Amino acid sequence: MALKIRLARGGSKKRPYYQIVVADARSPRDGRFLEKVGSWNP
Repeated sequence: MALKIRLARGGSKKRPYYQIVVADARSPRDGRFLEKVGSWNP
């Protein structure tokens, strides 16, 4: 299983909020993840 560190998008329209997660490379952007590493609120 290949892992990637990626940003999972949350929040509402035009007000993004991202969670930095470790997920399987084949899973969708906002799908299942293994661990939450942090967050980013631009």
